Amino acid sequence: MTEGNKYNVGDIVRALAGRDSERLFTVVGIIDENYVFIADGRSRKADSPKKKKIKHIELVKKAGDMQDLNLKNGKFTNSVLRKIISEAKTGENNG
Repeated sequence: MTEGNKYNVGDIVRALAGRDSERLFTVVGIIDENYVFIADGRSRKADSPKKKKIKHIELVKKAGDMQDLNLKNGKFTNSVLRKIISEAKTGENNG
C-alpha cells in the first residue's frame, strides 16, 4: 500500500464519478497516493486498465487471498477480474 493510498491490488471498488459511475472494478495497480488502475474484465480489460483518482472510488471489499485467484504469471486476466467482481456483487446483495 502506498503512503496515503488506502487501496491494495485486488480490492473491489465502486466508481463514484465519470461514465463508469456505480460500477464495480478491481484495483489492478497502484500509481501513487492519488491514483490507481482499475479494470473489470469487460469494458476495461486487464491489459488496458483505467487510471482513476482515489477520491472518485469507494472501497467495497478488501482483497482476499491472492493465492486463490489463479493469476497468470502474477497478473490479472479478464476472466479472473469478472469472477472477482461477480463474487463481490453476490456478497453485496446478500449482505
